Amino acid sequence: MVVLVGLTTNRRTGQRSDLSRITAWWRGLVGDGFAALPPPTRSRYTQSDGHEDAAELFAARGIAEGASFAYWHWQSHAAFDRSGALTGPLYLHWGGDHATVAAGLGEGPPGYRIVSGGPQGAFQLDRVTERDADGLPDPRDETGIRQFLDRIGTSRHHGAAEGGPAPLTGPEERWLHDRLASPVELPRVAGFATALELREALTPDETSRLLAAWQVEYAGRLSAWPGWWPVLNALLRKEREEAWDVAAALGPTAAEVLAEHPSPRALATLRAMALAGHDSAVPAWFHTYRTLHEPDPYQTARTLSDQLTGRLTDGERAQAALLTALRTAVTEHWRATIPEADRATARAFTALTTVRLTTDDRLPRPLRVAAAHAAYDRLALVREEAARLTGPEAADALAAADRYETARDDLLAGTGPDLTGYEGALGDLWHRYRTLSPADIAWLRDRLADPATGVQGIAFCLELLHAHGEATETELLVLLPRWKKELTKQYRTTYTEWRHPLVTLTCLAQDLAHPAAHDLLAWWARPKPLWKAPLRLLTHLGAPDETRAAELWEFTVSGGHDTGHLMTWVLLRARLDGTHPLHVAEQLIGKPGIREYVLHRVLIGVADPAQPLWHYAVDPRSHSWWQRAREVADDPRLSAGARAIGLKAASEHYVLRHPDQVHPPLTEGELKEARAWHAARTGAPTDIPAAD
Repeated sequence: MVVLVGLTTNRRTGQRSDLSRITAWWRGLVGDGFAALPPPTRSRYTQSDGHEDAAELFAARGIAEGASFAYWHWQSHAAFDRSGALTGPLYLHWGGDHATVAAGLGEGPPGYRIVSGGPQGAFQLDRVTERDADGLPDPRDETGIRQFLDRIGTSRHHGAAEGGPAPLTGPEERWLHDRLASPVELPRVAGFATALELREALTPDETSRLLAAWQVEYAGRLSAWPGWWPVLNALLRKEREEAWDVAAALGPTAAEVLAEHPSPRALATLRAMALAGHDSAVPAWFHTYRTLHEPDPYQTARTLSDQLTGRLTDGERAQAALLTALRTAVTEHWRATIPEADRATARAFTALTTVRLTTDDRLPRPLRVAAAHAAYDRLALVREEAARLTGPEAADALAAADRYETARDDLLAGTGPDLTGYEGALGDLWHRYRTLSPADIAWLRDRLADPATGVQGIAFCLELLHAHGEATETELLVLLPRWKKELTKQYRTTYTEWRHPLVTLTCLAQDLAHPAAHDLLAWWARPKPLWKAPLRLLTHLGAPDETRAAELWEFTVSGGHDTGHLMTWVLLRARLDGTHPLHVAEQLIGKPGIREYVLHRVLIGVADPAQPLWHYAVDPRSHSWWQRAREVADDPRLSAGARAIGLKAASEHYVLRHPDQVHPPLTEGELKEARAWHAARTGAPTDIPAAD
């Protein structure tokens, strides 16, 4: 049964909600070779989940694999508020043939319209609204207002590529000013104020009234109001003293706006932010310093790097932010001199710039270390670009690549990735750790021993050490004092390559037969907190036995939500039987109670038992999943059915479908080799578009 959050009828008016109307229309969609998936629950959170749901639906209904389908996922579902009203376009994702999906969706339900995002985008469903002769909505029509603001732009970067936002017509500007007339309804006017200030049209009187209302209604949390930017920008533009109190209250949130109005006071404020550990303020500090004092980006970077060195506990992040600012400045200067350069050429230049910076004597070591990290997966791009160049340019690029390779190990010794940032960035470099060097092992152990390493960092480092058999009692003893206060907190790992750190720690304690295993298992056995219930069985991978294997198997075939259970059972069974987990997984093909799409992900995920891929689904942008899928497809030890699963996963990977979305980026040579590999096994075309 599908359960949707949100009422189907408006309690105040008694009318059916947008959600009710749209779902009623949706359930009636039928078409030749087209299927509309049921509306989502929270388990369908991403597009990958949508494609998995489609595979499951097709299997259940006997629909051919090549059928086209449409769906929306839980993130798209946020377009509905709690009453079921549509508060923004509903993005409808799809698979299969675009024309078939467009025909299946049609024009939308009565009162709504569907706009196609093209063969590479999603469809958008929204209400039909009315406008007057000037193209303006009724001030009482919230949907019409939203659509009007979307058209004229309410983003600070709206129209940047065209030199700025399009000018407003006289009626449009008057309409916006009317919306800001007293009394100010602060929750409703952010878009109106932004649209005006993008054209520097917010008046002093409007600015003052908005500021007064903002400081009262959002006291102590000024950044919570979406309309803060136009007010601060107008204050700075008019050089009003109140701007500095507002900037101080906003903190690093205001950094980019301060940089757009450079002054000695802005520079001092941004420097204080950066030295306080707000690395997000570093690029604005760099830009403002260059504008006021030093046009040379290299000298600016050196000056700021010297000021950062030794002043921050986590200075690596600030140095990395400074490197990004420097690289952006160099690339922007290059683009200004060669405006006709396409994106592929610009990407190659940025990669070459990063490689050059690692050995640039104008830069201090912390910046060169940051560059060495950033250039790690870009070196092949540089060498490929050098092969296309001629004369001195080619020699210069090759020499830069050679210098980088000579200096890299020394620069990277005792360093590693930022463990506190976006987890996807860590996933992008997971393939680097398929084997661990002595330096890698030392760094991972040092991070676990560092009390400043947070839960995400612990999960990342402990998983790598444990999977490779390098975790020892030392790591266990280091983490045991922290587990009750820090590691017993919920930490979502649905879309990561590592498990919850307490799962891994419990497995390690059991493998070592350490007395702490008893306390850890006792905690897992308690009914609360509820978040741990789906993860408890994953701890059975530590010191496995037949009893645990049976309990895990019973859950796996029960139809319960799989968050790594089948993968754990395959790895567990392989340990007990002394065999490769691939052979365990292939024996499950066609077995009752095993969901095919989960098994397919597991088969590829366990291709390397020294580093299983714990991601909840095949990650189509990941180097690791691409590499493992190919290995499964080419493994002569496996059955034809198992190899076909690997080939299917490889065929659907973004390396072949959307290579520009693979991170880190691939060279054209790698793309051509991938297409040739695929063609040799499927007969598909071998031509491949240039990297975007």
